[in-house]
Order: sequence, then C-alpha cells, then structure tokens
Amino acid sequence: MTAQPEITQRDLRNRSKEIMDAVQRGQSFTVTRDGHEIGELIPLRRRRRFVTRAEFTAMSRTAPDISLASFRADQDATAVQETDDPYAR
Repeated sequence: MTAQPEITQRDLRNRSKEIMDAVQRGQSFTVTRDGHEIGELIPLRRRRRFVTRAEFTAMSRTAPDISLASFRADQDATAVQETDDPYAR
C-alpha cells in the first residue's frame, strides 16, 4: 500500500481546485496542521447504476431458491393485520 501524499491545511485552502480535481481522479491525501495529521481526503466510491443482463443472469444462478410458502408466511407474520376502519372515530 502506498503512502498518501501529505498536504497542509494552508495548501488545501490555497490549492483547493487542484486538490479536489486530484481527488476526483482517485487520489487520496492526508491533511496536516502544524505537522500533525488531522484527517484524510479520499474519493467517494461510485455506485454502479447499471447491471447488464449477462451480469444479472450470472448473479442469479448462484442465488438461493426462495420458498414462496415461507416468503408468504414471513409477510403474514410481520404485516399488521388491522380490520378496524382507520377513518372511524
């Protein structure tokens, strides 16, 4: 694992666009103040929004079978079964 480059609080303030562009490209930084590490600036993980049909099919092959009767029983056990009229006062 490679060490993250250190940047001072002043560098972060003065070069924020340059540093944020680097973070957007995947670079991480350790932020220091008075020579002490105070935090990390790391890129967020991007969530995948699209799964191809082939990927979905491959994932589905290894999924466990679902028992419809057990699924229905779980729903019935957790659902609130109100027979009263909620609008009646």
